Amino acid sequence: MTYLPLAFLLGLLGSLHCAVMCGPLMLSLPISQKNYLKSALQLLLYQLGRVLVYTLLGLLVGLIGNSMVIITNQQTLSILVGSLLILFTLLHFSGRYFKLFNRFQSKLISPISKLMGKVYGLPFWGFFAGMLNGLIPCGMVYLALATALNSGSIKESASFMLLFGLGTTPLMLLISLSGIYLKRYIRFNPNRLIPWFMLFMGTLFILRATELGIPFLSPAQHLQHGSAIECK
Repeated sequence: MTYLPLAFLLGLLGSLHCAVMCGPLMLSLPISQKNYLKSALQLLLYQLGRVLVYTLLGLLVGLIGNSMVIITNQQTLSILVGSLLILFTLLHFSGRYFKLFNRFQSKLISPISKLMGKVYGLPFWGFFAGMLNGLIPCGMVYLALATALNSGSIKESASFMLLFGLGTTPLMLLISLSGIYLKRYIRFNPNRLIPWFMLFMGTLFILRATELGIPFLSPAQHLQHGSAIECK
């Protein structure tokens, strides 16, 4: 069960959320207006550092996923992750624990912001600032990590997060290079997209694990590798 075809698309669609949430951060970077080549290099290093952290997080959840498969099978893990995603979606729609989650998220962001201010004086500050940005709590990243956890192998998990990060890069680069903060022009809150993404992915995990014989959504794995026919 591979989810790699969804990785780049998830990042590309989710980058709208990233653009609005991280837009102010991108525009606050200490970019020199006099040396555009140097500024462009720092911005590319920023994206490289962010994608690298996503890939390393993919390796980490891949290791966790492999450990869990030792005590259970891949189908059970898929159903478990899918059920948790649907549960979190229902909690989001109910409004419960939302303020508590926001407070927890703010506490995590605070030390990262302080560290980011300290790296700006380094020669290749863009790379290190990007790595710190990759650690900022984000609903879309959580969703991508949940998918990577269920990918089936350490290599696929890391590859999923790499492709996800690359998918978010074009729009993030566009914002930082053009100096446009999209929230001024977007009339809806991209946070509303996240629970629907979670609901879709959770349902997809469960459908694929149940092997109902539905092409792409719930393929029968034993049929894909052929089956023996007994002749009497």
